[in-house]
Amino acid sequence: MTTIKDSVHDYIELDPTAEALLDTAAMQRLRTIRQLSTVQLVYPSANHTRFEHSLGVYHLASRAVDRLEVDEPLAERLRAAALVHDVGHGPFGHQTEAAIERHIGRHHDEIEWLLADSEIGAVLENHGLEPEAVAATVDGRGPLGELVSGSLDVDRMDYLVRDAHHTGVPYGTIDHARLLYALRIVDGELALEAGNVATAESALIARTLMNATVYRHHVSRIAGAMLDRASERLLADGHVNPDRFARLTDAELLATFADYEPTADMATRIRERDLYKRAIWARRQDVPDRFAGLEYDRTRALEREIADFAGVDPSAVIVDSPSEPSSPESRARLVVDGELQRLEERSSLVAGLDACAREIWRLGVYAPPAVVDDVREAAADVLTVDPVIAP
Repeated sequence: MTTIKDSVHDYIELDPTAEALLDTAAMQRLRTIRQLSTVQLVYPSANHTRFEHSLGVYHLASRAVDRLEVDEPLAERLRAAALVHDVGHGPFGHQTEAAIERHIGRHHDEIEWLLADSEIGAVLENHGLEPEAVAATVDGRGPLGELVSGSLDVDRMDYLVRDAHHTGVPYGTIDHARLLYALRIVDGELALEAGNVATAESALIARTLMNATVYRHHVSRIAGAMLDRASERLLADGHVNPDRFARLTDAELLATFADYEPTADMATRIRERDLYKRAIWARRQDVPDRFAGLEYDRTRALEREIADFAGVDPSAVIVDSPSEPSSPESRARLVVDGELQRLEERSSLVAGLDACAREIWRLGVYAPPAVVDDVREAAADVLTVDPVIAP
């Protein structure tokens, strides 16, 4: 059995299926996709990749199926799904995901297309696994699919701990060993055994704090928004085929930006960390409801309107309005008096953390430094918000 030394979980033992899957080109590509994308512009040590993370998720899934005494055929499917769960990610992970969905209509968890008639699919079939069943598990469907993609899945357990380790931010350091130990199968569904309300709350607290300090840091959000606009320009202009775009590496995408005149400036800015600046950074309570969680077409229309008011090129304005915050962990199930209940029904912390998530929500408007003051005034008028940068 092959053993790999991991920076978070120590030694990870690979079964024959996992070893063969890791040798495929699609899995090796994940070595070139940073787990935290542009967060590295904030935390320089956040250079870990989706390859490392995939190994970690596989390791935790292996421990979980052993703990739950899952029958071997299903256990092997769950382990394989955990290992390949991120293979559908495009360059820079989540930060190009929206552009890929707009042009292909496919989420990164929808990987059946990638497993069918492919090297990965052949490996799965050679080891007695159906690619379609593995793809369904990655998407959270099928028996115990929630172990891979659910409210308290092994994906979340690994990335919180791994991201905290590599950024040096301690808030994501959850007790994943306790979470695995407390897992039970009740009526065919995953749940935490009685007495583990605090265990489930820990994951919710960790993700809330990591959102505030890491995942939603304004520098990463600005760079991510710049990536999205440059990606859209490449795809809308037909400079890159959407399917080809979705399989680029991080470095290949930046090189593609640099080689295309309309996106070359974005490439330079991202490489040199010469990013747009915040013109507006507004709290949720200060933003009219009609400007929260904007759809893409409405966002672009507002950018053009603000640019027109400011007298600048439309490419100099980026509006960034996130969706309303959600807490998947609050839907985790626990055994209470012999019955299943959701965490949100048992925890007084959930409401407070939901309020905290709402508190860190910000509407951003970004622009190059040379025109940021003009854009601030125009955006304040168009969006009917105060021209301030909230702390």
